[in-house]
Amino acid sequence: MVVDRIEKKFQDAHFFEFPKFLKKGDCVVLNNTKVFPARLFGTSETGAKIELFLVRETADQIWETLARPARRLKTGKKITFGENLSAEVLAKTDEGRVFVKFEANGDLDQILDEIGKTPLPPYIKRADDRFDTDRERYQTVFASQKGAIAAPTAGLHFTRRILEDSKNCGAELAEITLHVGYGTFEPVRVADLSEHQVLPEHYEISLETAEILNRAKNENRRIIAIGTTTTRALESTIAKHGKFAAGKDLADLTITPGYKFRAIDGLLTNFHLPQSSLLVLVSTFGGYELIMEAYQHAVASHYRFYSYGDCMLII
Repeated sequence: MVVDRIEKKFQDAHFFEFPKFLKKGDCVVLNNTKVFPARLFGTSETGAKIELFLVRETADQIWETLARPARRLKTGKKITFGENLSAEVLAKTDEGRVFVKFEANGDLDQILDEIGKTPLPPYIKRADDRFDTDRERYQTVFASQKGAIAAPTAGLHFTRRILEDSKNCGAELAEITLHVGYGTFEPVRVADLSEHQVLPEHYEISLETAEILNRAKNENRRIIAIGTTTTRALESTIAKHGKFAAGKDLADLTITPGYKFRAIDGLLTNFHLPQSSLLVLVSTFGGYELIMEAYQHAVASHYRFYSYGDCMLII
């Protein structure tokens, strides 16, 4: 679907037509983060089956995780994941997070790649022998920087051909890295959106990309973000520095109604869950009434929602 914010209109289209909605000089910004196999299935000392979802590494071989069932994991308890990997529970938080320290018989990253499973969203069900099919499918064609626990799903629609067609239309491509974290998917649990805070996520903008983006902004060319993750990184750096700044930083901006976008002029994004910070961001950018009308049309037209679903280009 293509949504025009100025004309207050939307239309149905196919994604292979994406390049025709670009203008010469547009800067299309991609998030090149790469999903790593963050789901581990192991066994406790008592023989109970345990699932760990790796959220982030807090120190060398110490990870913050989500565990299931967490109630079985007391401090000091050991979990084994085959012959070459085990973990000890260091602490649990009131929010249900479990901190573990891994002991690996070899390189930890390599072992995780070998035994870990693709961290699909919970609404996607897979038999154990089907997870391997997602190792390639749940990854963008431009993924290169490993560290995300979820794919920047707007980028999943691109093929190398469509990227080339976009460049042939006169668009300029640039890449940033934001490792998608768990906070992206936390539901909005407050009545007043100004009280909702999305957890910070690490991002990096190279010197080359910063120069491309600042040049585009100075020349009044459109910057089109591929995904809400890209949007959050770009708006965060503008908010902090007044320009696109090279380097590593935290995207700690929560976009809610009333926010004035300063970095982007267009957004490609998937269709999101109700009561999500992602839908709040999209409706803030596109205008609440217009986006809700577009969503109603999407439902009536049997658009596919969520990670492996269809997408919306807002210009």
